[in-house]
Amino acid sequence: MVPSGRGDAAVGSDAGRTEEGRPGRRLPPAADEALRVLGAALLQDLDGLADRLTVLVLQREPLYAEREMVEELRAACRRNMERGAQVVADRVPGGVDPEDTSRETGRRRARQGVPLEVVLRAYRLGGRVMWEALLSASRDRFAGRHDEALLDAASYVWRVNDGSSSALVQAYRLEELRMQSHDLGRRHAVLDGLIEGRGGDPAFLRDAASVLGLPEAGAVLCVVAPVDPSGADPLRAPQEALAPHGVGSAWFVRPRDEVGIVALGHRDPQVVLDALRRCAVGRVGVSPAVEGLGALDTGYRLAHTAARTLAGPGLAVLDERLPEALLADSPELTPRLVRGALGGLLELPPADRDTLLDTLEQLLAAGGSPTHAAAALFCHRNTVIYRMRRIEAVTGRSVADPRDRLLLTLGVMAARGERQGE
Repeated sequence: MVPSGRGDAAVGSDAGRTEEGRPGRRLPPAADEALRVLGAALLQDLDGLADRLTVLVLQREPLYAEREMVEELRAACRRNMERGAQVVADRVPGGVDPEDTSRETGRRRARQGVPLEVVLRAYRLGGRVMWEALLSASRDRFAGRHDEALLDAASYVWRVNDGSSSALVQAYRLEELRMQSHDLGRRHAVLDGLIEGRGGDPAFLRDAASVLGLPEAGAVLCVVAPVDPSGADPLRAPQEALAPHGVGSAWFVRPRDEVGIVALGHRDPQVVLDALRRCAVGRVGVSPAVEGLGALDTGYRLAHTAARTLAGPGLAVLDERLPEALLADSPELTPRLVRGALGGLLELPPADRDTLLDTLEQLLAAGGSPTHAAAALFCHRNTVIYRMRRIEAVTGRSVADPRDRLLLTLGVMAARGERQGE
């Protein structure tokens, strides 16, 4: 037990500080005196308090031992118990933020990746140890003289603990946001580097794989979804859609497009395509499988081209839309192709032009067969033959000629695309 003269001296030295103490410290005189005396007693046993708290935390949170953080945990326990005892005793040094150790603990744990709920459970244990230590000090060192007054001070002690916990949570979340922002910046820088062709640099490629959390090698799909002028997301929760299939992916929202990198491994690409198709609410292009992150520049260009073949929402797989991709990738040739293939057909009155374009489209789909085209158009075969002759007359092309049929097919595709884009 501390000699009574020393204890009285400690109380006396603080006697005039009730109104100048910690903001919000409004306590009955006896309760205030009890906290000053008992808090001062706790300051003399910080190592014992830190040891007790450390043991309790390790019993309930094995994570600290698993990560070999025992010594660091014990040091943090001592710092926080010291600050807590200083606040209770109203002995926080002048100019010091009473919650500085809580904020530092929050920042440190966020950087260490310790889950916030684990940190808060340890803090609650700290509050319990502090309260039990105050009671023990009153009974063991002062023969219970401060027991009744301590009960009057209980709400203040727990408000202090809650305030420290709140400061810790705020600091933890701010540090988490800062790290996420930093990580996001690194991830975007890595993506830009891969798109720009830096995947040929082995050191950059290793760093990119580490930052993205994806393998360097193996089949990769690139997904590109141009951002709609309305600002609506072209893809809805693609990562969540792929997760049940065990497919690893990384996704980025950029000013002009959303980009996804999907690590196929040995999976059938169709699994990914089926999952993503349900997510597509805008235009989405998918590249063929490319070999590893080092080939992402090629995958990005091909996926971007695939997306440009779409006039409306949907998912375009490049290998399924190669003719459209050729047109999309040659915008300067498209008008010449349309004029060269369709000639005067596009100069006809709109109703006549649309009828002949529909007929030509069905003829081409039917391999030039008027009978099959008539069935698709729900009209008589002779009507289709008459329209076919008109088409060949105004275009100067023959549906039966393979080269002309190719030109007519590309011309119809390009004309349809131009009209849908208007």
